[in-house]
Amino acid sequence: MSAAQTTRRRPFNLGRWFTQTGWRHLVAIVMVVFAVFPLLYVLSASLNPSGSLVGSNDLFQTINFGNYVKLFQNPDQPFALWFANTLVIGVVTAVSTVFLGAFAAYAFSRMRFTGRRIGLLSLMLIQMFPQFLAVVAIFLLLSALGDVFPVLGLGSQLGLMLVYLGGALGVNTYLMYGFFNTVPMSIDEAAKIDGASHAQIFFTIILRLVAPILAVVGLLSFIATTGEYVIASIVLTDPNTQTLAVGLYTFVSQQFSNNWSIFAAGAVLAALPVMVVFLLLQKYIVGGLTAGSVK
Repeated sequence: MSAAQTTRRRPFNLGRWFTQTGWRHLVAIVMVVFAVFPLLYVLSASLNPSGSLVGSNDLFQTINFGNYVKLFQNPDQPFALWFANTLVIGVVTAVSTVFLGAFAAYAFSRMRFTGRRIGLLSLMLIQMFPQFLAVVAIFLLLSALGDVFPVLGLGSQLGLMLVYLGGALGVNTYLMYGFFNTVPMSIDEAAKIDGASHAQIFFTIILRLVAPILAVVGLLSFIATTGEYVIASIVLTDPNTQTLAVGLYTFVSQQFSNNWSIFAAGAVLAALPVMVVFLLLQKYIVGGLTAGSVK
């Protein structure tokens, strides 16, 4: 008699299965419901023509795409322009953040200089304080700067991007620094023997090897920029220069003309760029985050 025939399969026991693995499935189901329900509720509210959230309690009872059409019909609330402004500010800020962080991370990882350790610790400590704590200082700075350089003052998208880039270092640099440390120094030494400079090593070799962490930092920066409201609402005073986060608030900020359905429709469309970028960079996310947190 073979070993397979002599081996007896233990009868299924529900209690043992739940103790070993079943509880994990239960937790996963609860977390999925917890995460998906708000999304379904917002989508249902965007398809409800009543304009109130109370009428959306019954999910998808009414399906009407009129709210999505109304988003683009009011010239006083230029949703299409807000959408374009958000993409421009988000993409420019994300790309600039990636390169600024990469420059700093390469310097901290590959070079040895006085104050290197203090600089890393300072970047970490500064990021412990949220950027919106400096709203008053940012407002006064841009107000004074606008008197000299109007293109950088209040109401300027360029000024807002510079404010965002002011907080680009810190956690992103530290995350990149850990990833850069995983790249062997022997690659740099071999390139230096062949006569390559630091700039050539950085642009032609290192950037290709650290592409996962660049994608992760770019994604995180894009998400943070497109959803930021506090600083953007202070800097961008002209409706034609505002972002989606600031512009959408006008649909629900007025006392007698709140329209939550249109607001929900705008929120659904505002989530599309983030979702597209996330799906495009999904393969880099896990590898970039785990490798960057090793060192």
